[in-house]
Amino acid sequence: MPDRGIFAEHADTYASVSEHSGPNVHYDRPAILRLAGDLAGRRVLELGCAAGVLTAQLVERGADVLALDREPRMVELARQRLGGRARVEVADLERPLDLVPTGGVDVVVASLVLHFLEDWAPVLGELHRCLVPGGVLVFSVHHPITGWLLSDRADYHRTELISEDWNWGARRVTARMYRRPLSAIFGQLRAAGFTVDVVDEPRPQPDADVDPELFEILDTKPVFLFVRALR
Repeated sequence: MPDRGIFAEHADTYASVSEHSGPNVHYDRPAILRLAGDLAGRRVLELGCAAGVLTAQLVERGADVLALDREPRMVELARQRLGGRARVEVADLERPLDLVPTGGVDVVVASLVLHFLEDWAPVLGELHRCLVPGGVLVFSVHHPITGWLLSDRADYHRTELISEDWNWGARRVTARMYRRPLSAIFGQLRAAGFTVDVVDEPRPQPDADVDPELFEILDTKPVFLFVRALR
């Protein structure tokens, strides 16, 4: 992952900002939960759990959750939030998911994490192994259109590292992530044995309590792309 610095160095700041930010609260998490469906009694693997806000929502819907994050401080914060209601462990998505047995989960949730990986083939292969037949993978990534606009626009078809400036409260950070064409997203899912079930570009609810300028962005521009794929 290219972006370990900001999440390792500013874990507490990110935990505080992401808990209440409009894109997370009114856009990303509601869409992820809607696509994940009924979670009562389901075994859920969450990738990139950060400080555990989405983890807690998964637990509240009756899921038995194993949540993973690469940053030890994020895992510590998530454990504090969950208080033992979910298992939270340190894990690197660029390595085999040895914590998860074959066929050990029903649902995988990956909220805004896969775009930090250059090569999806290893992790998608691992997720295919971890999921039961008929299991569900739900994920969100920064929208390919947005990624293209942040690139030098020299070659749409390549997967490449891009940068974006984010405001985390009073702190300004530069995030680096990979943008890839749509064909790479869906082609790698297919190559790993997944069938795409839903592709979603949601809009916030009309009564979302967000700044009007932010609401217009979320309502009219390509921000995140959401996918539900079946094993």
